[in-house]
Amino acid sequence: MNTFLEYLLSGLLSGAIYGIIAIGIVVIYKSSSIFNFAHGELTAIGCFFVWSLLVEFQIPFVFVILIAISMSFAMGFLIEKVILRPLIGQPILTSIMVTIGLSQFLAALILVIWPGTGRVFPHFLPTGEVNLFGIVIAVNDVFAFSVCVAILLLFTFLFKYTRIGVAMRATAEDHQLAQADGIEVTKIFALCWGIAIIMASIGGVLVGYSHGVSFWLADVGIKAFPAVIFGGLESIAGAFLGGLAVGVLENLGGGYLDSYVGGGVKEIVPFGIMLLVLIFKPYGLFGYKRIERI
Repeated sequence: MNTFLEYLLSGLLSGAIYGIIAIGIVVIYKSSSIFNFAHGELTAIGCFFVWSLLVEFQIPFVFVILIAISMSFAMGFLIEKVILRPLIGQPILTSIMVTIGLSQFLAALILVIWPGTGRVFPHFLPTGEVNLFGIVIAVNDVFAFSVCVAILLLFTFLFKYTRIGVAMRATAEDHQLAQADGIEVTKIFALCWGIAIIMASIGGVLVGYSHGVSFWLADVGIKAFPAVIFGGLESIAGAFLGGLAVGVLENLGGGYLDSYVGGGVKEIVPFGIMLLVLIFKPYGLFGYKRIERI
């Protein structure tokens, strides 16, 4: 029983990070109908950038947060101007190929700017251990989970109860109607990309703090794809719950099945989930099934 609880809690802790990263994908899709295949690389590059500010430039952590947020929004506006605007009116395949191209560009950029391995974050999160239901868990993992939940609640409040949130929801519903009501749709696109990059960077930093800073963080971002598919492309809460589900299932699968097949189950479980959901419930648990009438 303790073994099951250990896998369950570990899965929830890692799944919360997947959920935060997945929210960024949903925000972009809801606003612009573009599925961002570069989100994994954005997760990695955000983590590398924060690491450089802390370690190479020795900037205090509070200022690092402000700089990272500012750079995320700046990158969001740049992506909107360079990538999104030329895609207006273009086929969906074009947007898919552009985001794939962006992912390859960012991957090459990471390898050029931050070659090699062995990078670790300085200690800036609480340390120690906590005993929960007889299971010993690192305090920084509990803190990371709390940060993810707090960000989810903050973003939910922003999305539902502020003027910016209303503009984001109006843009997600219909671009032309939103523009007719005086909403600057292109600025909402840029804002959503900025928020998504912030979400990805936070997820990358939380994982990189515990496991080291390296290019494999892009794979962590990619694991958010199954979370999005599981929860539904239009649901923010669904993305977070999907992240929790993916984290738990991959830990249970790896914990109980790795010994029988020689390992690797944990890496394929998320994408197995994604395939099953796409086959049997393509709109996800909380996605909208749109009916088009001719």
